Amino acid sequence: MTIPAPWREAIEELSRRKLRTFLTLLGLIFGVGAIVAMQGVGEGSRREALHMVESLGLHNLIVEAHSPEDDNALKEIRARSVGLTLADAHAALDVVPGATSFAAVKRISVHSVFSDAGAGDILASGVSPGYFQLASLKLAQGRALTQADNDSLAAVAVLGAQAARELFPKGHAIGGLIKVNQVWLQVVGVLVDRDLGKDSFEGVSLGSDSNRVFVPLASAHARFKFKPMEDPLDRFLLRINDPSRLGEDARVLGALMSRSHGGADDFKLVVPQQLFRQNQKTQRMFDIVMGAIAGVSLLVGGIGIMNIMLANVLERRREIGLLRAIGARRQDIVMRFVREAVVICTAGSLIGILFGGLIAYLIALFAGWQVAWAPLPVLLSAIACGAIGLTFSIYPARQAAALSPIDAIRAE
Repeated sequence: MTIPAPWREAIEELSRRKLRTFLTLLGLIFGVGAIVAMQGVGEGSRREALHMVESLGLHNLIVEAHSPEDDNALKEIRARSVGLTLADAHAALDVVPGATSFAAVKRISVHSVFSDAGAGDILASGVSPGYFQLASLKLAQGRALTQADNDSLAAVAVLGAQAARELFPKGHAIGGLIKVNQVWLQVVGVLVDRDLGKDSFEGVSLGSDSNRVFVPLASAHARFKFKPMEDPLDRFLLRINDPSRLGEDARVLGALMSRSHGGADDFKLVVPQQLFRQNQKTQRMFDIVMGAIAGVSLLVGGIGIMNIMLANVLERRREIGLLRAIGARRQDIVMRFVREAVVICTAGSLIGILFGGLIAYLIALFAGWQVAWAPLPVLLSAIACGAIGLTFSIYPARQAAALSPIDAIRAE
């Protein structure tokens, strides 16, 4: 594609002053790059946070056991409360207005997990039948645990994806036998791999579902040993049908739990939706700070454009005078300098976008953060760069156009 003559002249004019043009570009490159990098990291952080919160359930309320480790303190609490139980979950389902279902979880203390094909450092939990749905876990193979499995204390298990790979390296996990501690279990299902990247979010455990063996909750209580005075459940999830009522239902649930536990501080109420909002509030503060820094960089770049154009006007007074003398209009002179500003802004935007992308991936590489892109903010950063550049180019261009042809030609 052939570049039109006016634009080619603008490029050639800037190329004759390479160092000055490069220094002007730096401000725009750093400004656009900062915005693009901030957007990539920020969007990646938002999506990662949303992905992690979805594992807890955006429409769920979560109650976690929070008993002290000190035996004496635990005895005092147990005098008032037996800990987190299935009765608490059933009461919550009956009392909380928007509750539609619940799922309970109990961690199993594991000292060995193996099969005939492999072994690994794998976790185990007893779960009620509705757990996989409320925790947004999907099956890759086989079936989920059922109420019939729970009622019959069935010796069956569902494996997380990583646990299945370690216990059955060659595949064919369905129907296989595994041994958790001293209990043999038959594998009936394998979950879709869900790598969350982190074990916790805003201080709340995410469960490490990929590296876990799941057994029916009743089977866990009947077949495995637990410590004296240990909570019968580690947590339960309560699904709320109306997300707008989560705050109100959380207050009802908190009051119910406090009353049923005799005021004992042995539970913690978690609202995943509020965790996500808090995370995004922190992220917005980070975005504002980074945006301010990027804005200053763009402003410096705009001042640089004005500076180079004012210098060009002084150096090219004779050229401007000759152009005016042979019939060039003031508008033609203005457009001549504006085209040069457009070339600088375009080059600064394109290089800045590439630079910002590189910085974002370097941050992700060294900090372990995720990067994701939304086209609109990247486009807006380029538009902002162009707008600032053009704004700062108008004054020098008008100064050039206002020169008297005779005075300009006489200029040394």
